[in-house]
Amino acid sequence: MQAIVVDRFGDPEVLLLKEVADPVPGEGQVLVRLHAAGVNPVDCYIRSGSYAQHAHLPYTPGLDGAGVIEAVGAGVKHRQVGDRVYIAWSLTGTYAEKVLCTEYQTHPLPEGISFAQGAAIGVPYGAAFRALFQKAHALPGENLLVHGASGGVGIAAIQLARAAGLWVIATVGSEEGRQLALKTGAHAVLNHHEANHLAKTNELTCGHGLDILLEMLANANLGEDLGAMANGGRLVIVGSRGKVEIDPRDAMQKESVIFGMSLFNATEQERASMHAALVAGLANGTLRPVVSRQLKLAEAAQAHREVMATHTLGKIVLVPEVEA
Repeated sequence: MQAIVVDRFGDPEVLLLKEVADPVPGEGQVLVRLHAAGVNPVDCYIRSGSYAQHAHLPYTPGLDGAGVIEAVGAGVKHRQVGDRVYIAWSLTGTYAEKVLCTEYQTHPLPEGISFAQGAAIGVPYGAAFRALFQKAHALPGENLLVHGASGGVGIAAIQLARAAGLWVIATVGSEEGRQLALKTGAHAVLNHHEANHLAKTNELTCGHGLDILLEMLANANLGEDLGAMANGGRLVIVGSRGKVEIDPRDAMQKESVIFGMSLFNATEQERASMHAALVAGLANGTLRPVVSRQLKLAEAAQAHREVMATHTLGKIVLVPEVEA
C-alpha cells in the first residue's frame, strides 16, 4: 500500500509518499481501508519536531480518518468487516491507504456522513467537546464565544454548543467565514480584525460578559480575552503558537478560570464519553462536519502548508483513492 512516511523532523517536504507493507491486525485490532484522512495543525507540530514526543521516527502521520473495515483480528467483538467507521487515533497513522487500529479507536460512521466528513471528526470535534464539557462544564443558557470559529474546531464548537442550548458568539476574519459561522449556527459573529471587537460582547450579552470562551490562538488574544469574561467565567486554551503577556488582575477582578486543554491527556473513559456523544450527534443531524478542501495523499506537504494558514475554512482532508 501507499503511505506518507516521515524519516526526519522538518518542513512539510519531509512528508514522502512511499510503498510500504500492508498492516496485519492482531488481537483486538482492525484494519481499515481509508477513504479520507484528516489534516490537523497538531500533525504539523509533530512533523516539525515541536511535539516529537508523540512520534518515533520513521512514522506515518495522521490521527483522523474514515473508511471501511477490511479485516479484524481475534477477540474483536464490536466491529466487523464492511463497517463504515471514523478513526480517532490509530496504531499506524492515517496518511495511508490502510490503517491499523485497536477496536475502540474506530467509531460507527452513520449513513449520510461522507468519508471526507468522517475524517473531520476525531481531533476537531474531540477538542471542542473536551473544551466545552470536560473542562468548562458548559451549561444550557450560558454565553459562549468561539475564537477562530470558521476552522475545524470552531465549527465543531458552534454545533456542539447550539445542540446543548448555549448562546454562541463567533469571531472570524472574513466575510466567507462570517457566512459559514452563521450557517453553522452562531447567533452573532464578530470580525477579529476589527479593533476592540471584543467590546461588542458586552452589549451582545446584555452586560453579563462571557461565561465561556474557547481560544484557538492564545498568543494573540489571551490578554484581551480576560477583559470580556463574566464573573466566574471559564476560558479554555485550545491552541497557541507562542508566548503572550497578560495582566493577572484582569483574571482576579472577574475570578476567571483559565484552563489549558490537550486531547492527548484525555483518559480512556473521557474518550469513550466524547465519542458516544459525537456518534449520537452525527446520527441525529446536529453535528455536520464541514470539509473545505480534498487533496490527494501525495499532496500532504501542500495540505500541511494550507492547514497552518489563518484563512482556512472548515477541514482539509487527504484522499488516498480517486473518490472519498
